Amino acid sequence: MSILNKQQLNEFFSAAFGQAPDLIVQAPGRVNLIGEHTDYNDGFVLPAAINYSTWVAVSARADRELHVVARDFNSQRAIVNLDAPMLQDPAAPWSDYLRGVVQELQKRGYRLTGGNLLVSGNVPAGAGLSSSASLEVALVRALTELSDEAIGPTEAALVGQAAENNFVGCNCGIMDQLISARGQESSALLIDCQDLSTRSVSIPRDWEILIVHSGVKRGLVESEYNQRRAQCETAAAFFGQQTLRGVGLEQLLAAEGKLDTLSFRRARHVLTENERTLLAAEALSSGDMQTLARVMAESHLSMRDDFNITTPAIDRLVDILQTAGDGQAGARMTGGGFGGCVVSIAPAAVIPKLMQAVEQFYQVDTGCVPTLIPAKASKGAFSV
Repeated sequence: MSILNKQQLNEFFSAAFGQAPDLIVQAPGRVNLIGEHTDYNDGFVLPAAINYSTWVAVSARADRELHVVARDFNSQRAIVNLDAPMLQDPAAPWSDYLRGVVQELQKRGYRLTGGNLLVSGNVPAGAGLSSSASLEVALVRALTELSDEAIGPTEAALVGQAAENNFVGCNCGIMDQLISARGQESSALLIDCQDLSTRSVSIPRDWEILIVHSGVKRGLVESEYNQRRAQCETAAAFFGQQTLRGVGLEQLLAAEGKLDTLSFRRARHVLTENERTLLAAEALSSGDMQTLARVMAESHLSMRDDFNITTPAIDRLVDILQTAGDGQAGARMTGGGFGGCVVSIAPAAVIPKLMQAVEQFYQVDTGCVPTLIPAKASKGAFSV
């Protein structure tokens, strides 16, 4: 996860294409502080963009082709004809994100122009930190700037989401792309996924974010993710609603025993998670660590027991962080589930205790090797 800089990107690009790039853009990954699997249910989420990004360096071409080099995939190359139908490429699955973005931009009337692209980044892949959304948003910005066409941050996020839904085949919600496009420095973003309105929530100046990769590679994420989404849709339909946003918690609880057990538990997670997310936003803005730590702990238990997306190693990692924090740190699994990362937020003075506890206990207890990822809330790709 080395931090790249523009000089390195210029050098990589020159080596790949024999010329300097015309422009370099970047889009950050994200960590979700709370609000898991609520976005596609039109609920609330509280993510922060982080200081790990995908960069795209670009130069113009005279033809209608995109020549792309993926530096992080052994400099594998792909060519995309802008005038041909977009088809998935099993030999270079990373290029499907580009093809999906191109397809969605063209659907919206963007003409696009040919170009050379070098893609590189340091968002850990498969960690639940939205390396895919970071790539999509960076590509949207690179391609529209290359063709000198304007696009707003929310539309850019919607293009990225549509590319993942319609072309890549993962039915993700809007959160990942929206925070990558609209994130604010030193702040989380409370997003209402029903109307895409956002509110910046300042993180107290002396608080820091610690992400810990569990060393558990996320398995079956797309199939399980899509299954959870279908179960939520089943629960919403039971109440005559398109999404769970239209269902009240009391209404759901009154239907226990009438709705099938799995759909009921999935819906209970989503509706209680929405309440926790709103509480967390207020706690964060007022510096109320006691409340924030409590709702993050409740969120993790709900993901474990009602949504069934944690793993034993992840549960142990959260327990280690919560115990070491002793009420002065929030900790929970973050991301789609089945492995990946845990997020913790705490006053700066507490962070070393958390890191020490992870290093002392986690590998011994689970056999998994953790990676400590200190992170800062950062600007999105389209933020001024």
